[in-house]
Amino acid sequence: MGTGSREQEFGQPGAMGGPQGPRHRQQELPLRILVPTQFVGAIIGKEGLTIKNITKQTQSKVDIHRKENAGATEKAITIHSSKEGCSQACRMILEIMEKEANDTKIVEEVPLKILTNNSLVGRLIGKEGRNLKKIEQDTGTKITISSLQDLTIYNQERTITVRGGVEECCNAEVEITKKLREAHENDVASLNQTNVMPGLNMSALGIFSSGLSVLPPASGLRGSLSASANYSPLLGPPSLLGSMYGVPSSGALSLQQTTAEQEVVYLFVPTPAVGALIGKKGQHIRELAHYAGASIKIAAPDNPDDPERMVIITGPPEGQFKAQGRIYGKLKEENFFTAKEDVKLEAHIKVPLTAAGRVIGKGGKTVNELQNLTSAEVVVPRDQTPDENDEVFVKIIGHFFASQTAQRKIREIIQQVKQQERKHQQMVPTPSQPSI
Repeated sequence: MGTGSREQEFGQPGAMGGPQGPRHRQQELPLRILVPTQFVGAIIGKEGLTIKNITKQTQSKVDIHRKENAGATEKAITIHSSKEGCSQACRMILEIMEKEANDTKIVEEVPLKILTNNSLVGRLIGKEGRNLKKIEQDTGTKITISSLQDLTIYNQERTITVRGGVEECCNAEVEITKKLREAHENDVASLNQTNVMPGLNMSALGIFSSGLSVLPPASGLRGSLSASANYSPLLGPPSLLGSMYGVPSSGALSLQQTTAEQEVVYLFVPTPAVGALIGKKGQHIRELAHYAGASIKIAAPDNPDDPERMVIITGPPEGQFKAQGRIYGKLKEENFFTAKEDVKLEAHIKVPLTAAGRVIGKGGKTVNELQNLTSAEVVVPRDQTPDENDEVFVKIIGHFFASQTAQRKIREIIQQVKQQERKHQQMVPTPSQPSI
């Protein structure tokens, strides 16, 4: 039993991909549940014997986040194991709580509360709620899901509450977890097949909906941020981006790389969405800027009747990816776009005039290969007048990941051209000074 600053961990050696465990385990979706704070002691047991017994029998690793959010009425428990191990551990915990509730008469019922990332909830619910209704009918339970309004920039988890007897709740947990794992595995598979942004640490960006840390320790929002933040990434995986990270088909994005590290992005969003992006007293946009590590400003409209407003994002590639993705997600969550919309965005990248030809390639070969590789439409408009920096725009049209992949590939071409130019300059002999 190890005690950290914010949580207690109990588990079997190798249960989570250690020296004796499979390496791929770290990408599996853990089971996270909420339990009443008054039952935590019973779950741990005297000298930790009860929780040790659970981990031994289920071959699992259990994190009890008992020191998070001091004074909270509920605490999170994270179970890492196989799907059978997670379900077995969940059943044992429910049985302990049921017995404790009967013995103490503290509460009349102990519902099962499952935490999951918001990015997976839509697929659990299913079209017109069919998946959830079927689980309720098959298991004899009543299932509710917390509102989107409860989400914050630092917490993207929803609470799935299952009411019924222990047996019924456990049967429902199996079916719920099955749907969540399927969605998660599809996301991971899609991500592994897509070379989205070469050179970026996708794990650090919080792409996965499993236990990867994506937020720095901080306070002020829902108490102290700690281990629970590891399971609330703000960016959903790639298969979500077509539905979650939507932008208007008329929306446009302009990217400009100002230094080796910084990029400036001009993202055009529907004018009615501005209030949701800013949040009450600017809270949402401040949280977003802190999370992404980028500067985010909304430009004043040129005309009060403009259908779109420009969001100016300044930051490194990772910050751009986070900020843009979260903005798209916010627009989707606020129902500015429906789930059935095939939303695409238009991105403009400024490239040196000397690199524009390389992007097109001989007879359009390179641009065609880019389109085939990324599934995005890539266009270099003709008859452009270079700006003061001798740069022109390349347009990229496609869904989020298609666009991001194309953007990074084009930036690779730009870097290759610049390297060749530097190499050429070094090879050119400098004129010798005339002798006196």
